[in-house]
Amino acid sequence: MDTRPSKAASLFVVLAFFGGLSADAAAQVPERNLTTADARFPEAFGMVGGLRELRDGRILVADPLGQALIVIDLSAGTADTIGRVGAGPGEYKQPDAVFALPGDSTLLVDLGNGRLTVLAPDLSFGETTPIAQGQPRAGGGMRGGMAGMNVVLPRGVDGQGRVYFQAMAMGMRPGGQLPDSAAIMRWDRATGAFEQVGQVKLQERTTETSGSRGNQMVRLRQKPLSPQDSWGVGRSGRIALARTDGYYLEWIEPDGRRVRGDEVSYRPVRIRQAEKERWVEGRSSSGLMIGVEMHNGARTMSFGRGGGGMAGAGDSGVDDFDWPDVMPAFAANGVRVTPEGDVWVRRSVPAGGEAVFDVFGADGQLKERITLPADRRIAGFGPEHVYMVRNDEFDLQWLERYRRTT
Repeated sequence: MDTRPSKAASLFVVLAFFGGLSADAAAQVPERNLTTADARFPEAFGMVGGLRELRDGRILVADPLGQALIVIDLSAGTADTIGRVGAGPGEYKQPDAVFALPGDSTLLVDLGNGRLTVLAPDLSFGETTPIAQGQPRAGGGMRGGMAGMNVVLPRGVDGQGRVYFQAMAMGMRPGGQLPDSAAIMRWDRATGAFEQVGQVKLQERTTETSGSRGNQMVRLRQKPLSPQDSWGVGRSGRIALARTDGYYLEWIEPDGRRVRGDEVSYRPVRIRQAEKERWVEGRSSSGLMIGVEMHNGARTMSFGRGGGGMAGAGDSGVDDFDWPDVMPAFAANGVRVTPEGDVWVRRSVPAGGEAVFDVFGADGQLKERITLPADRRIAGFGPEHVYMVRNDEFDLQWLERYRRTT
């Protein structure tokens, strides 16, 4: 399932989504089924956190639960592990995602060490940068507290090597209200500059506070399967946003101009026990955890993937959440941009249903609908293929490749 929930020891953030299809909308666009994979890797992963196709056709896979960075030749069915577990040069603790950089280099997200590492085209390890970065203010110095931090968990990288991420919306508005939106940020690695380039609607959230002054825990809980915008970035620097104020796709151009497609009609999927259980299982097994602790004014942050890594993680069941009646149109984090600039949006379907993706073009208009076997999620794209992940009954993940071009 294509969700990435978040939780923390001192601060818990939980994310997930899905949506429904309209027969009227489906009849208006071409439909295509990708039923047969043209290649499968014969060994299972703990989790395929990120994937990119290298220039020579091999693929680089980050497995955060297996603590391995692996380069695979699908044609030969062979694999080699890159680097090793640790905190030193050439090491990682939880490799979570990989993104293409200019010149066939790679940006590795190492959650366990809280850093971003550049890999050269030969996959040797280079410079590192902390995920949590202080933001300079006018006159020098660093701003304290969460307001002074940029937590760079990349959602995409453009052809210039600039990194795009969603700002953490943790503060309160005047009157004690939680923010209902978050900024899309762009980090220029060459200059170190941060710039807000868009804004997205967040899920509904509540806070729970426990403990005493000076030893306080704030638990931020999101309403499962409540609507939120989803977004991705193309190599050109265009930002694709699936919007929930009506279902439509909007592009933000590099110069700030906006291109909006027509609204797509859909029939919402009702949330039953099966949908609730699927969401909770995904949150427990592979949720992203962000821990924030303050001790005597000093702040530390930790990152991890998987349900058991931090206190309180994965300890909630179906009855512990306030559920809406229906799913939104599309999944949380369900937007992926192809190398040629189309957008695949993962639609919400009933538990156990086939995986359905709406494909939008550069003009924001719906151009195609693609169906894959049930319970697949996108791991990445190549020029001709889409790489999908299948979960088995033991919650192991299997990598498949489908030809997407005709």
